[in-house]
Amino acid sequence: MKGSFPLPLDTPPMEAKAADVIPEGDDWQYEGKWDGFRFLAFRQGDAVELRAKSGKPLGRYFPELVATLRDLPSPRFVVDGEIVISVDGKPSFDALQMRLHPAESRIRKLSLETPAHIVVFDMLCDEHGTILLARTLEERRAMLEAFVASASRKDIVLSHCTRDVKEARFWLSDAGHGATDGVVAKRLDEPYQPGVRAMVKIKRLRSADCVVGGFRYLSNSPQVGSLLLGLYNDAGKLDHVGFTSTIAKRQGGTYPQARSHARTAGLHRKSAGRTEPLEHRTQRRMAAGSAGIGGGSAIRPRHGRSLPAWHQVPALAARQSAGAMHV
Repeated sequence: MKGSFPLPLDTPPMEAKAADVIPEGDDWQYEGKWDGFRFLAFRQGDAVELRAKSGKPLGRYFPELVATLRDLPSPRFVVDGEIVISVDGKPSFDALQMRLHPAESRIRKLSLETPAHIVVFDMLCDEHGTILLARTLEERRAMLEAFVASASRKDIVLSHCTRDVKEARFWLSDAGHGATDGVVAKRLDEPYQPGVRAMVKIKRLRSADCVVGGFRYLSNSPQVGSLLLGLYNDAGKLDHVGFTSTIAKRQGGTYPQARSHARTAGLHRKSAGRTEPLEHRTQRRMAAGSAGIGGGSAIRPRHGRSLPAWHQVPALAARQSAGAMHV
């Protein structure tokens, strides 16, 4: 089966490195950053595969998309894009995560109630089996536009793009309140580079002053793996809002430090004479990440705020995952 596809199924998608500002110049194309599951779609005849960025299969969770791609007039292709589910006209990451269910009957039910669609933004192989990795983005984009036009499906959407940096800045200012949660900048003259952070992503970050209410162990280890974070609601209860990213040993040091996937924030835990800068993601994104699916927008705590004493921190709500330890 693997050998029948135009490219290996473990081909990683091209990735993006984080930046604070949108790069400018005539050689850049800008697209919205979607709040969905990144995927590569492979087709060869009747065989269709959806693969997450981690390489794990996605097809069983989105049977309606497998059927859609199998019905397209193009007999073979490899495209790069994002799986999105819209609820009340806006992308819902929660609806996507609900698909990560072990029961096929549940998945089928959800596929009818909240059908997914795909937003495509690159093409790695065309209908003739021609590998496009060495072609420029400008060339690949023209082929992708023709592919989407021939598909003529409402559930296959071409990612809107612009070369106007002012328009991209407007998207960024509205990110988090509209359809996208940031901007991705791509060079028009570059080839597709699987697994390489050749693109640039600029995200609108939200800030929050969070309370550390517990921790989780590292897998098969007595050491702390991540911290549980909460925010007090209007009733004075501490609601669970997320986790820190996995804590890793710092090179050349002995104390644990949060591994940063976005810009490191200034939340400090003051305990045992150590200071640990941390950043966190929301619980739903951590759950999707543990399944090897989806990305996550960072919520960055503000700098310089002291935390309540450990004995004053209430237990987090029952939404915490199994195996969490309270302090």
